[in-house]
Amino acid sequence: MTALSAPDRLLAVLAAFDHEHPALCLSDISRRAGLTLTTAHRLVGALTEWGALERDEDGVYHVGLRLWEIAALAPRGLALRQIALPYLEDLYEATHENVQLAVRDGSEVVYIEWISGRSAVGVRIQVGARWPLHATGVGLALLAHGEAALQEAYCDSPLASFTPHTVTDPARLRRLLAEVRRTGVAVSSRQVTDDALSVAAPVRGAGGTVVAAVSVVVPQADGRVPVLIPAVRLAARGISRALGWQPDTRAARDA
Repeated sequence: MTALSAPDRLLAVLAAFDHEHPALCLSDISRRAGLTLTTAHRLVGALTEWGALERDEDGVYHVGLRLWEIAALAPRGLALRQIALPYLEDLYEATHENVQLAVRDGSEVVYIEWISGRSAVGVRIQVGARWPLHATGVGLALLAHGEAALQEAYCDSPLASFTPHTVTDPARLRRLLAEVRRTGVAVSSRQVTDDALSVAAPVRGAGGTVVAAVSVVVPQADGRVPVLIPAVRLAARGISRALGWQPDTRAARDA
């Protein structure tokens, strides 16, 4: 087995933290990073001194604010969230349901904002969470507007199942993606949980490329898709314009 380089060891320490493990003691970091206790102690000390990690009074480590400051510079992270937030808030006020903003990272969707009301349907989502593209509304919107090679590779890969309603048949997924491109919206029903339905629309950057997706998640039993579609489209269009996208009005008239 090849020994990890110094940068790889540092990254392994940071990767030991995730949504299921937001707080770790030194021995847990050592075990999860695959490092000796001595090496983990040295690297954790350096990361804590720099501010990437913070140690509480019980000796437990957490991700530090210095990483949050660096992450704020990511154009697809907090910067995009800041631009989109007014439109997400408008969508929430119109629906009082879960509102989400997400970007694609490889074969997964990453949520960068989530607004939820007290009475909204429960969802297995939080900021920073990742899900396979085919199982969520935002993921379908992003995958449908991805490169053809990406779509083919994704459809040919194993498709994880979370409920009996999760789309796991490649042919059905291809048809679903074609429908998303035709209608401009993605509808994902009961794919992650049995009681939730998501309506999503793509967000375009200045050059017209899809850079994110916005969605609203409601109880599946409500069946309000025709009412939700215009609201979600309006939010996605507003964010796109704020990012510098200018629709081709001539093409729209021709269509």
